[in-house]
Amino acid sequence: MTDELDMLSGRTPPKPTDEARARALAAAMHAYDAPAENSTASQGSARPTRQSSIFNRIWSPSMIRKLLAGSALATLIVVPAAAFLTLEFVRNRPPIGFESEIAAKREQAKLAASSADATAPMLLEEKKAEVAEQPASKPAAGPEAEAVASQAMDDAAAPLGAAGGVVARGRMEIMPAPAAPSDILPPPIENRERFGNADANPVKSVATEPVSTFSVDVDTASYSFVRRSLMAGEMPSPDAVRVEEMVNYFPYDWPRPTAAAEPFKATVTVTPTPWNAGTRLMHVAIKGYELVQKEAPKANLVFLIDVSGSMDEPDKLPLLKNAFRLLVDRLRPEDTVSIVTYAGNAGTVLEPTSITDRAKILAAIDTLQPGGSTAGAAGIDAAYRLAEKAFVKDGVNRILLATDGDFNVGPSSDEDLKRLVETKRRSGIFLSVLGFGRGNYNDALMQTIAQNGNGVAAYIDTLAEAQKTLVEEAGSSLFPIAKDVKLQVEFNPAAIAEYRLIGYETRALKREDFNNDKVDAGDVGSGHSITAIYEVTPKGSPAVLNDDLRYATAEKPSANATANSGELAFLKIRYKKPDGAKSELITTPVTEANAVPSLAEAPADVRFSVSVAAFGQKLAGNSALADYPYAAIADLAAGAKGADPFGYRGEFVNLVRLAKGVSGE
Repeated sequence: MTDELDMLSGRTPPKPTDEARARALAAAMHAYDAPAENSTASQGSARPTRQSSIFNRIWSPSMIRKLLAGSALATLIVVPAAAFLTLEFVRNRPPIGFESEIAAKREQAKLAASSADATAPMLLEEKKAEVAEQPASKPAAGPEAEAVASQAMDDAAAPLGAAGGVVARGRMEIMPAPAAPSDILPPPIENRERFGNADANPVKSVATEPVSTFSVDVDTASYSFVRRSLMAGEMPSPDAVRVEEMVNYFPYDWPRPTAAAEPFKATVTVTPTPWNAGTRLMHVAIKGYELVQKEAPKANLVFLIDVSGSMDEPDKLPLLKNAFRLLVDRLRPEDTVSIVTYAGNAGTVLEPTSITDRAKILAAIDTLQPGGSTAGAAGIDAAYRLAEKAFVKDGVNRILLATDGDFNVGPSSDEDLKRLVETKRRSGIFLSVLGFGRGNYNDALMQTIAQNGNGVAAYIDTLAEAQKTLVEEAGSSLFPIAKDVKLQVEFNPAAIAEYRLIGYETRALKREDFNNDKVDAGDVGSGHSITAIYEVTPKGSPAVLNDDLRYATAEKPSANATANSGELAFLKIRYKKPDGAKSELITTPVTEANAVPSLAEAPADVRFSVSVAAFGQKLAGNSALADYPYAAIADLAAGAKGADPFGYRGEFVNLVRLAKGVSGE
């Protein structure tokens, strides 16, 4: 018997005919549908179909064991069952509340899929044999038909629920995708901008502190940064607002000195305060002597350019390159240019080259590409070496550092770089800073470098700003007429009870620093304008904030006090010539002759600068301006625009209106 079975097992069983296969399938379908045709509808369904459906019958554990028992049975049932499973889901969408049943069916489907995977090789072989036995007269399916059939079989065999979906009435309902774990989400963009602003100047009593001393500031970076923030639809950080830089951003037609022998002329105007009826504004306007083109000294410029990876943005290196192209076109044939780059290591791109070879300079600028970390300190060292190599005696020797301010390799503390530029400035080589971009701009460090390098700090946010800074104001940016310029105001206690300096918080000096020529201060370039505004409270005004001192002794007025009793204050300006070591002094008394009865009667430049001062204070969150609305600031500025040939003042009015909208005032 065993031998006969062994003989039979080695033989190939006969293939079933097409008629036999069709009869078997029809009988199976009739046996399944017969109970449903003779029964009433199940509860919860208006159709005469089973809620349990063929899904449970085919994919039950007992059926799966039978399928695994033999490959022939799997051939006849597994593939049709997968197709029926899809059909049943389309025809019989489970009613609301059957989520638990769907979950159970998904688990069963996963088990069935694993069984189908086990029998897949056998099914494939039998399918190949069936195709090979087709009559020759029957046309073969085309590639498109084969692709459709293959996709249909794949869809039927795919485990249900693998993608989190449910097939219902001919469509797939996609369940929400799970949230990505926090450990694989990209980190948020880090804002590493740093500002070195200080608290607003307090109100001071003239009785106890009658003297105010500070260094001039001709930087403009704060205004450009504020503008960029507002144009982006966001309020600037209060720390980014330096009121004096906003006021000094604009050109003013203050009275000019007539000769270089006395490089400054001061004009003082006293007006009512628009945001506080009990105080007055003492407006100090200073204009520097403007060199004519033939008087300007030769320039030895070194472009120190940051080409680190952080500069690889449209508003950084590409804008920087265009800005320097504008400056090259502004320079004269006798001037020279060198280029140093830094990113990981410092490198010399261009040795000192005369502007007569403009094509070579522009070609060197065009080759700049970003990449690497920021070895800023090494770049500064290399730039000073080139500046010394091409040093011009009695000329301008200046490094122009262009960067987003991210010094992340090498000595990078503010104090380290401060000492470096302080040492080098004594040799006659000054350093200015041009800032670019957002996200990691180190304003605090840029201010430190510029202030201690006898230079100017500007922020370039557009090509128009580059045109203003490097072309229209090239003389004031590049050619100094005075250094270590300090201002000191002494208020008369008989006329003024209190005062507050608006801005210049980072430029405050001690009273004794004014006459100390060893103390560094700001530098002023050709034609520069400097504006300083004090809010002063007259003696006896209801706006006085400080009580009289209980134990103050009544002093007999001195002879000087009696002689100068008509003065409100006394202004002093101390400065050194660009190549000088000893300071010189200019003085101006302030009296009622400097006053106007109303702000409307003040010159347009005075009114406009007051509107800018008000705007800066409000952006910085100064409580003195809490009740003074943006609309009033915009009206004050709009009424004082004047000719506005470059559109700067019109742009300012629009910024004030933007701030009103963004702030929600």
